[in-house]
Amino acid sequence: MLITQYCYFNLVSEQMTAAEMTARLRVEPDEVQVRAGRQAQPPRPVTHRWMVVCRQAGLAVDEQIERIVGRLFKHAAAIGDLAAELDRIEGGPGSSVLQIVRVFGDPTGEDEDLSAVDGLQKLPGQHQLLGWHLDNRALEFLRMTHAQLDVDEYVHS
Repeated sequence: MLITQYCYFNLVSEQMTAAEMTARLRVEPDEVQVRAGRQAQPPRPVTHRWMVVCRQAGLAVDEQIERIVGRLFKHAAAIGDLAAELDRIEGGPGSSVLQIVRVFGDPTGEDEDLSAVDGLQKLPGQHQLLGWHLDNRALEFLRMTHAQLDVDEYVHS
């Protein structure tokens, strides 16, 4: 089976722009979205987004998350303060999200590695990208940043 996966941490707001978030945090994002940047009415996208992304091939989800957390951990308190402010402004939780996206059967995805490990034969169906966990540092990052964890998994059609 071919698998594509990536992770990103994002701050989301209908009112505060990604540029304002960057100025407040003094951390450059990898990507931004501008509310109504594609279409004014109804606004598409519906929110501004400040995003730090990991799309590195060959890494498991937990390894991608570690790259993001490693980059942002020292800023977690400031991100958490901003997320709490955005939640108050926006009227509820959800301004801070760690997103995981996986697509199974994506023709551009990574194939299963069936090469032998330490002389042992690997059986099909044990794709190296399946399975992941959150360590204590990642959990502490989610707590400090008031982040929700959102996992989307799709089957390519």
